[in-house]
Amino acid sequence: MFIGEYKYSLDNKNRLAIPSKFRKMFKDGAVITKGLDNCLFVYTDKEWKKLVEKLAALPISQAKSRAFSRMMLAGAMDVRLDAQGRVILPDYLKGFAGLGKKVILAGLYNRLEVWDEKMWSKYQRSSEKDTNEISEGLVDLGI
Repeated sequence: MFIGEYKYSLDNKNRLAIPSKFRKMFKDGAVITKGLDNCLFVYTDKEWKKLVEKLAALPISQAKSRAFSRMMLAGAMDVRLDAQGRVILPDYLKGFAGLGKKVILAGLYNRLEVWDEKMWSKYQRSSEKDTNEISEGLVDLGI
């Protein structure tokens, strides 16, 4: 399971280090794709396959289903960790997420999210301000 918040820097070759405690989880590879809220999602190969099965089951006749599948699948890139536990972020994904040199990796159970440090801080301030409203909406989900 991925949890926690980690600060890293992209090097001049767009390489991003994966926290050492998570590297074993990516031994079979990883997939990085466009995420929601202007971040990137990083999945293990196993979790990616689960998501792809769900995307394949979406009705192709619905425009929103097609659009979401296109974003997630066409925007995806298979990556492997190098000997130092780094992955190379393609320019199109770096641009999509507006990543600068300083990034945040946020662990969210079955995936990592990659955020530009400034965008992450802005997002956190906004969501923390609405914590009560957000939590009240989760009652319907049994939380």
